[in-house]
Amino acid sequence: MTEFVCLGPVADLPPGQCREASVGGRSVALFNVGGEIRALANRCTHRGGPLGQGYLDGDTIVCPWHGWGFDTRTGQSQMGSDHDVRRFAVRVEQDQIFVAAE
Repeated sequence: MTEFVCLGPVADLPPGQCREASVGGRSVALFNVGGEIRALANRCTHRGGPLGQGYLDGDTIVCPWHGWGFDTRTGQSQMGSDHDVRRFAVRVEQDQIFVAAE
């Protein structure tokens, strides 16, 4: 059974915003895209930039270091599948964000 870690209230991540968090010893980037919370590994596959410090452009998170884009729904890179980032399962319960620690 997958363990989920509580990362705090949804209110701390307003729509259009992103932030960094730690889940099971892993750095995770959290995004609020139109009220939907999503999570990806917090490391751009290009040069290791912190995706949680990037900016959202629709469903895409843009790395703050060199502008690489990743689909927040899937982790798919705009530069090809060799550069995809890991996606983490997210649940919202009682206005709290939970991310899978797998």
